[in-house]
Order: sequence, then structure tokens, then C-alpha cells
Amino acid sequence: MKLIVLDRDGVINRDSEAYIKSPDEWQPLSGSLEAIAQLHRAGWKIVVATNQSGIARKLLDEKTLAAIHAKMHCEVQKAGGWIDDIVYCPHGPEDDCACRKPRPGLFHQIAHKWHIDLHGVPCVGDSLRDLQAARQLGCEPILVLTGNGATTRTAVDLPIETLVFPDLSDAARHLLAS
Repeated sequence: MKLIVLDRDGVINRDSEAYIKSPDEWQPLSGSLEAIAQLHRAGWKIVVATNQSGIARKLLDEKTLAAIHAKMHCEVQKAGGWIDDIVYCPHGPEDDCACRKPRPGLFHQIAHKWHIDLHGVPCVGDSLRDLQAARQLGCEPILVLTGNGATTRTAVDLPIETLVFPDLSDAARHLLAS
């Protein structure tokens, strides 16, 4: 099975320092939906792993998050793609949970649910914490320069083997050509 793990904010959709708090605020990045569709048509399983501390901060509730994800699913489907699963951490940074990236809890959930060893599975993120969490289970770290990616690229502790692409479209093209 070919599986890819994608972060949400800054990779699939525009990120916001004020958080994405409603379906109206969720806006896809140029080419991201088409990239997911291309991966889907090529037989990839698409899993989104996302920190959603806006829930802990009481900026949105789980019902609103479900509506945001329903919009994302709908938009991806309109582009001809499919998201197979979404895992998220609703906790804030001070909650000290095991699932909030950079901790690997979301990736453990994915491995368990999909009955897969994540070693070598590509993980696309725009933040260092995405890549750090993925690396702990042996995922292939891929940084996109959208969202926080340009800043993350200069991080001193960026995993050495990280592949860097301008956006999800270019990352998908690379994976499809491999």
C-alpha cells in the first residue's frame, strides 16, 4: 500500500495565525487539491495529520472542525481526489499530550489504524514539528515552502534527509515520478 501523510494548515490550505475557525476560513492553496487528486488516482492512500489547538483554546469546537473537514473532503472530491483519513490533536501546547506534533502520537494512530509500518512513508509538512513527529516513526520528511515552510527551511535541526519542494504539487510530482 502506498500511503502519504499530509499536514493540513500550510500544506493543503492557507494557514492563519488566528487559526482556521470556520469552513469559510478554510481556503485551499493553489494546486493542493489537484495534487491530492493526482496521488489518489495513482493509488496512494491520503492521510491528514493535524494539530488543532484551536479546540483547546476554545476558538472552535469539534462540530465546527468536522464541518471544516467536510468542506475539505468536498473540495478534494470536486478535484477528483479522496482523503482516506484525518487524525488530529485537539490539545494545546501546555496540555503535554502524546499526540501533539512534534510528538509522534498521531503517527502511532495512523500506523495502528492502517496496520502499516511507517518507515519510508512520505510525510509532507510546512513546520519543523511535522517533520520531527514523522521522523520518529521513520517517515520520509518532505518540507513544502508554503505556510511556515520558508522559515522552517532555515531551522538548524531540520532532518538532514528532508526533501524540499515549493509546494504540495511539486512534492506530488516528485513522488509520482519515483
